[in-house]
Amino acid sequence: MSGHGEKLSRKQEQAVGGLVLAPTITEAARMTGVAESTLRRWLKDESFAEEYRIARRQSMAVALNHLSRACGEAVRTLEEVMSNTDAAPSSRVSAAKTVLDIAVRVCELEDLERRIAILESILDRDEGQPA
Repeated sequence: MSGHGEKLSRKQEQAVGGLVLAPTITEAARMTGVAESTLRRWLKDESFAEEYRIARRQSMAVALNHLSRACGEAVRTLEEVMSNTDAAPSSRVSAAKTVLDIAVRVCELEDLERRIAILESILDRDEGQPA
């Protein structure tokens, strides 16, 4: 494997899967029956590294989809605990604190998103200007 865009061998495809599943390169090498040194060399190859990045992004997208589906239930649980007067006060405080922490993070992210959009529009405008 030498050039960008070349097909991976079957063993390299298995190694990409092992890298996505295993917690370490050593474990991925063991899982796929590839020498760790070979796996590390493959990771320096742009075609292999790109396939690994794609597989990792796909794996993350699946995980984020699962988390996204669980968010509604998580919020309902926090609301139930927070409003349940029979629940331990520490549980109610913890739930309330979690809700507030998340709300603050959402506001911070929205503010950052707005500021980035402003900076991008300034950059776009300035790129059209002669130097």
